[in-house]
Amino acid sequence: PACGGRSRHWFTREVDERVSKSRAKVARFIGSKNPKEIVFTRNTTEAINLVGHAFDFRKGDVVLTTDKEHNSNLCIWKDLEIDKGIKHRFVPSNDDNTFNLNRLEAILREEGGRVKLLSMVHTSNLDGYTIPAKEIIELAHKYNALVLLDGAQSVPHKIIDVGELDVDFLAFSVHKMMGPSGVGVLYGKYDLLKSLGRYNVGGDTISNTYLDKSPEYLPPPMKFEAGLQDYAGMIAAGAACDFLNKVGRRDIDLYEMELNEYISDKLGKHEEIGIIGPENPRERSGICTFFIKKPTRLDHKEKMLDERLSDRYNIMIRSGMFCVNGWFNQKLKEGKINRIWFPAFRASFYLYNTKEEIDLFITAIEEELERLKEVPIF
Repeated sequence: PACGGRSRHWFTREVDERVSKSRAKVARFIGSKNPKEIVFTRNTTEAINLVGHAFDFRKGDVVLTTDKEHNSNLCIWKDLEIDKGIKHRFVPSNDDNTFNLNRLEAILREEGGRVKLLSMVHTSNLDGYTIPAKEIIELAHKYNALVLLDGAQSVPHKIIDVGELDVDFLAFSVHKMMGPSGVGVLYGKYDLLKSLGRYNVGGDTISNTYLDKSPEYLPPPMKFEAGLQDYAGMIAAGAACDFLNKVGRRDIDLYEMELNEYISDKLGKHEEIGIIGPENPRERSGICTFFIKKPTRLDHKEKMLDERLSDRYNIMIRSGMFCVNGWFNQKLKEGKINRIWFPAFRASFYLYNTKEEIDLFITAIEEELERLKEVPIF
């Protein structure tokens, strides 16, 4: 492999050129006019951690999240409560898991300027709901707070324009965009990227080093891309953007809504099933998460429901808390969900899924419900 940015032979020059073109494609994909606002990372998690660790937090500063954050957008703020003395608060969702702007403004007003950053999931991996980002960002800026959006579940599925949103930071992953694993992106307004501290230093982040004084560091994005990079993955990020542009993100978004309406209508006919999130399936994009309100194993030796679906039908869904443990534990604490219902199940779909696949899934679920018909609903 060529070491990008280091040598002058033809292979390195080609790598540098292709990475540069890919960076520009990613920028255009999300509406940025400056490729230097695109920092390549390993994933969304690293992009969020980069902002968290490089942000100039002071003791007593407040970070706000939703109550439905992926662990990758929760653990960092909990750690910084210990390490830097910041304070983490969350905005409670409405009963249907939609966002409450009034509650957000009440917290911003109550904190009186101490809120420095809102770090919020844009589209939830729990229920597919997309928060009103533009209104949230306007409110945050009104109170002099910056906004970081976790776009892992939104960027691959919707048209995102960072300029129109006026968002300060946006993190997302390429593997959810039909690209390879191990590549993520942090978008940041260029002046804000320049103001961030250093996160990971070494090769490619410096212009020069000395034995008797501090290193001279490069400006963004190189400031954050230390060491040998996944150049193939970086180049593939641009190819993923090309592919999704060709398919059409608006068409993807509409198709997912259609699939969610289809699956929700069929699941909703069964009283044992409770779907998490807004009642309108078009507000849940490509995610349908649900509880079966009864134990789904007849004895402890039996395989879990998702394993049975995989073994019998080659249907792949996920069970558990989906890395949104905080939300589930809070709802258990509030008595709004029953521990007997666990685990929750999540069926998610993208541009490659079909109604025929949903029909197979529904048949499998109905067979399971028939098998469990003597088990009471809780």
